[in-house]
Amino acid sequence: MTITAGDGTDVRVHDEGSGPVVVLLHPGLDDGSRDHELAAILARRFRVLRLHRRQYRLDLDTLPCSVADEVDDVVAVVRSVGGPVVLYGHSDGGVVALEALAAAPRAFSGAVVFEAPVAIGPPLGGEVVAEAKAALAAGRPGRAMALFFRRTVGLAPWQATLAGAAVAAVPKYRRLVPGQINSLAALDDLGVRLDTYARVTVPTVLLGGDRSPAHLAERLDALAAAMPTAERVVMPGRDHGADLKHPAEVAAVVEALADRVLRARDDR
Repeated sequence: MTITAGDGTDVRVHDEGSGPVVVLLHPGLDDGSRDHELAAILARRFRVLRLHRRQYRLDLDTLPCSVADEVDDVVAVVRSVGGPVVLYGHSDGGVVALEALAAAPRAFSGAVVFEAPVAIGPPLGGEVVAEAKAALAAGRPGRAMALFFRRTVGLAPWQATLAGAAVAAVPKYRRLVPGQINSLAALDDLGVRLDTYARVTVPTVLLGGDRSPAHLAERLDALAAAMPTAERVVMPGRDHGADLKHPAEVAAVVEALADRVLRARDDR
């Protein structure tokens, strides 16, 4: 389905299943299709709305966009279905989820945030953003992603080089590289927002794997310390790609939270 955001931009949403609503916000380098297996599992019991995030749209002439623009899209979708809803956000989609919780808390009954790379000190991208954009301008998307993987994600140089080349070799992902770098710049523009997230009272699960890069666990720990109603959950033996490799396990966490907030609502 298509919803119109406050600024007139159309918001594209995959709509499947029926029941209480769960909204999914995908991570970077994706066109909205990454979480189709996670959505299919959840759609057995829930109505699942899977956004194609604005930052990664190839058909818009208003890019790059801010995190606030993406939050407006999320809120427009939730209001179109009457809310409140359960929200799931993965990686930079998790940052959008946190910002949406802060901007419109009454629109959400609960949230699962998977390894959101929130700023807890120096900018996540910093100088990498300018260097990666220069690489893109020179027609070197693989170089741009290698910089991202090495100095933002934290891969070893040889791993980052291989990963960057692999992204650039696949047309679908190569086209999404500018969106990933623009998203990194948008996250830097937010700065440290822990004080803002501390005011979020919506029940929130901060989900991560124990095989993900250490800096992501540190960011989740900082969020857990700041957010009074947040619960920190670690998935043993899982990494940043758990939504792809083990979607049933991620779905179980979302379902458990949804069931909890639905029971709390029914008890009131």
